[in-house]
Amino acid sequence: QVHLVESGGGLVQPGGSLRLSCTAHGFISDYKIGWFRQAPGKEREGVSCISSVDGATYYGDSVKDRFTISRDNAKNTVYLQMNSLKPEDTGVYYCASGTPWSYCNVYGMDYWGVGTVVTVSS
Repeated sequence: QVHLVESGGGLVQPGGSLRLSCTAHGFISDYKIGWFRQAPGKEREGVSCISSVDGATYYGDSVKDRFTISRDNAKNTVYLQMNSLKPEDTGVYYCASGTPWSYCNVYGMDYWGVGTVVTVSS
Protein backbone atom coordinates (compact mmCIF):
# COMPACT_ATOMS: atom_id res chain seq x y z
CA GLN A 1 0.00 0.00 0.00
CA VAL A 2 1.18 3.51 -0.85
CA HIS A 3 0.19 6.56 1.18
CA LEU A 4 0.25 9.69 -0.98
CA VAL A 5 0.30 13.32 0.17
CA GLU A 6 -0.15 16.26 -2.20
CA SER A 7 1.13 19.78 -1.59
CA GLY A 8 1.75 23.01 -3.47
CA GLY A 9 -1.75 24.13 -4.31
CA GLY A 10 -2.93 27.69 -3.87
CA LEU A 11 -4.32 30.78 -5.50
CA VAL A 12 -2.60 32.05 -8.63
CA GLN A 13 -3.44 34.61 -11.29
CA PRO A 14 -4.09 33.56 -14.89
CA GLY A 15 -0.81 33.08 -16.70
CA GLY A 16 0.99 32.19 -13.49
CA SER A 17 2.71 28.99 -12.39
CA LEU A 18 2.53 26.47 -9.57
CA ARG A 19 4.44 23.30 -8.78
CA LEU A 20 2.57 20.49 -7.11
CA SER A 21 4.32 17.73 -5.21
CA CYS A 22 3.13 14.22 -4.48
CA THR A 23 5.16 12.55 -1.75
CA ALA A 24 4.76 8.86 -1.01
CA HIS A 25 5.13 7.25 2.37
CA GLY A 26 6.47 4.11 0.84
CA PHE A 27 8.55 3.33 -2.21
CA ILE A 28 7.27 5.15 -5.27
CA SER A 29 9.68 3.65 -7.78
CA ASP A 30 7.53 0.60 -8.55
CA TYR A 31 4.35 2.49 -9.34
CA LYS A 32 2.90 4.50 -12.17
CA ILE A 33 1.94 7.87 -10.69
CA GLY A 34 -0.74 10.12 -12.07
CA TRP A 35 -2.17 13.56 -11.45
CA PHE A 36 -5.92 14.01 -11.75
CA ARG A 37 -8.18 16.97 -11.13
CA GLN A 38 -11.81 17.62 -10.37
CA ALA A 39 -13.48 20.94 -11.00
CA PRO A 40 -16.70 21.86 -9.17
CA GLY A 41 -19.62 20.00 -10.69
CA LYS A 42 -17.43 17.98 -13.04
CA GLU A 43 -16.05 14.49 -13.13
CA ARG A 44 -12.50 13.74 -12.12
CA GLU A 45 -10.20 13.75 -15.15
CA GLY A 46 -6.69 12.63 -15.91
CA VAL A 47 -4.08 15.37 -16.18
CA SER A 48 -0.77 13.54 -16.50
CA CYS A 49 0.92 10.25 -15.68
CA ILE A 50 4.50 9.03 -15.52
CA SER A 51 5.67 5.47 -15.95
CA SER A 52 7.75 3.62 -13.40
CA VAL A 53 9.36 1.50 -16.13
CA ASP A 54 10.83 3.95 -18.62
CA GLY A 55 9.70 7.37 -17.41
CA ALA A 56 7.27 7.73 -20.29
CA THR A 57 4.78 10.50 -19.78
CA TYR A 58 1.17 11.13 -20.73
CA TYR A 59 -0.68 14.44 -20.80
CA GLY A 60 -4.31 15.33 -21.25
CA ASP A 61 -5.01 17.45 -24.32
CA SER A 62 -5.97 20.51 -22.26
CA VAL A 63 -2.60 20.66 -20.47
CA LYS A 64 -0.13 19.61 -23.17
CA ASP A 65 2.73 22.07 -23.62
CA ARG A 66 1.83 23.80 -20.33
CA PHE A 67 2.30 21.13 -17.65
CA THR A 68 5.32 18.91 -17.02
CA ILE A 69 5.38 15.81 -14.83
CA SER A 70 8.58 14.46 -13.34
CA ARG A 71 9.63 12.05 -10.64
CA ASP A 72 12.47 11.80 -8.12
CA ASN A 73 12.48 8.23 -6.89
CA ALA A 74 15.16 8.97 -4.30
CA LYS A 75 12.79 11.44 -2.65
CA ASN A 76 9.69 9.31 -3.31
CA THR A 77 8.16 12.38 -4.93
CA VAL A 78 6.43 13.18 -8.21
CA TYR A 79 6.07 16.78 -9.33
CA LEU A 80 3.63 18.57 -11.61
CA GLN A 81 4.95 21.87 -12.92
CA MET A 82 2.03 23.93 -14.15
CA ASN A 83 2.69 26.97 -16.32
CA SER A 84 0.45 29.41 -18.19
CA LEU A 85 -2.39 28.57 -15.86
CA LYS A 86 -5.94 29.31 -16.94
CA PRO A 87 -9.13 29.73 -14.90
CA GLU A 88 -10.34 26.39 -16.28
CA ASP A 89 -7.40 24.70 -14.53
CA THR A 90 -9.11 25.42 -11.22
CA GLY A 91 -9.99 22.36 -9.18
CA VAL A 92 -8.83 19.84 -6.62
CA TYR A 93 -5.70 18.08 -7.81
CA TYR A 94 -5.12 14.50 -6.70
CA CYS A 95 -2.17 12.22 -7.16
CA ALA A 96 -2.71 8.51 -7.45
CA SER A 97 -0.66 5.37 -7.89
CA GLY A 98 -1.20 2.29 -10.00
CA THR A 99 0.69 -0.71 -11.26
CA PRO A 100 3.26 -0.22 -14.02
CA TRP A 101 0.61 -1.47 -16.46
CA SER A 102 -2.23 0.71 -15.27
CA TYR A 103 -4.03 2.99 -17.69
CA CYS A 104 -3.79 6.67 -16.93
CA ASN A 105 -7.39 7.11 -15.88
CA VAL A 106 -9.35 7.10 -12.65
CA TYR A 107 -10.20 3.42 -13.04
CA GLY A 108 -6.58 2.37 -13.44
CA MET A 109 -5.31 3.84 -10.18
CA ASP A 110 -5.34 2.00 -6.86
CA TYR A 111 -4.37 4.53 -4.17
CA TRP A 112 -5.26 8.19 -3.91
CA GLY A 113 -4.16 11.21 -1.93
CA VAL A 114 -6.69 13.61 -0.40
CA GLY A 115 -5.97 16.36 -2.91
CA THR A 116 -4.72 19.93 -2.98
CA VAL A 117 -6.77 22.90 -4.19
CA VAL A 118 -5.65 25.00 -7.13
CA THR A 119 -7.51 28.22 -7.85
CA VAL A 120 -6.70 30.29 -10.91
CA SER A 121 -8.35 33.67 -10.66
CA SER A 122 -7.60 37.35 -10.96
